[in-house]
Amino acid sequence: MLGAGGWGTTLAIHLARRGHNACLWARDPALVADMRARRANAVYLTDVRFPDGLEITNDLEQALMAAEIVVSAVPTHGTRDILKQAAPHIRRGSIVVSATKGLEQGTLFRVSEIVAQELGSDIHVAVVSGPSFAAEVARELPTAVSVASTEPAAIQRVQSEFRSPYLRLYGTDDVVGVEIGGAMKNVIAIASGVVEGLGLGNNARAGLITRGLAEISRLACAAGARRETLAGLAGLGDLVLTCNGALSRNRHVGIELAHGRALPDVLAGMKMVAEGVRTTEAALALAARVGVELPITAQVEELLAGRKDAHAALDDLMLRPQRAEVG
Repeated sequence: MLGAGGWGTTLAIHLARRGHNACLWARDPALVADMRARRANAVYLTDVRFPDGLEITNDLEQALMAAEIVVSAVPTHGTRDILKQAAPHIRRGSIVVSATKGLEQGTLFRVSEIVAQELGSDIHVAVVSGPSFAAEVARELPTAVSVASTEPAAIQRVQSEFRSPYLRLYGTDDVVGVEIGGAMKNVIAIASGVVEGLGLGNNARAGLITRGLAEISRLACAAGARRETLAGLAGLGDLVLTCNGALSRNRHVGIELAHGRALPDVLAGMKMVAEGVRTTEAALALAARVGVELPITAQVEELLAGRKDAHAALDDLMLRPQRAEVG
C-alpha cells in the first residue's frame, strides 16, 4: 500500500484483516516510527488499531518486495513521482490498483494513465472508486464501490482479494467513467459546501447535486465514458456521499469559503488533501479540450482563485440563460 493518508491506511488495515501479507508505505520516517509505536495512524485514523500482521515502512523496496498487488493511494499531484521511485521494485505482471481520485494538472491525465506511463505495459492496471469514507470502512461499516479495468482478470482478482462482509466491489470496464466520476465529484462537493455554508437550504443542495451529475456526465461522456457508469456507484453514489457527508474534506472547503475564509488559510488547517481544489482547474482544461461546458466547475474555480466571493459566484450561476434540462 503506497500512501498512509486516511484511505491508504484504511485499505492497508482492511487487507491485513483479510489475512493478506500487507505492508503500508509512508514517505515520512517520523510518521512511520509513530505508527509502528502506536500500532495506529494518529494523524489520519486515530481510533483504529492496526492488525498484528500489518507491516509499516518508509522503504519502497521493502514495501514492494514480492508484492502481487500494489495499491496506490498517493494524492494525484504526488503520484507520478512516487511511481517513478517505485518502478524498479514492482514485479512485472503484478496488478497496480489506483485508489486516488483526481486529474493531473498540466497533462490532464487520469491516474490510471499515469500508472501505465510510469510502469509500462506489462503491469495490469485497475481503479477502485465509489462512495467510501475511509473512517467508515475502517470501522467495518457496509460499503459498496466500483473496480474498473480493461482486463476482466484484473477485476476478478481485485474483487476476490478485497471483498469482505462489509466491502462489496462491482466490476466495470469503463475506466474513464469511474475515474472522471471520482475526480469531478470532489469539485461539485466544494460547491455543495458553499450551499451549506451560505445556509441556502435543501432545495438548493438537491438542485446542485442533480445539475452537478449532469456536468460530470457531460465531461465523462465527451472523454469516452458510458453515461450509465455515472448513474452508478462511482458517479451518483460518490457524488451524493461527498456532497452531503460531514466527513467530506471538499465539502468542508466549500463551507469555509462561504464563511469568508481565504483558501490558503482553509487548506493550512487541514490534515488531509482536498483533491477537488487541484482538480477544478484540470477539469476545466479537459472540458475545453473536449468541447463541453462546466458552469458549476467554472464558478468553483472563480471562488477558489479569489476572483469572486460565494454570493457573486452563486448569482452568476443562477442568472445564466435558462435551457432545456437534458444536455
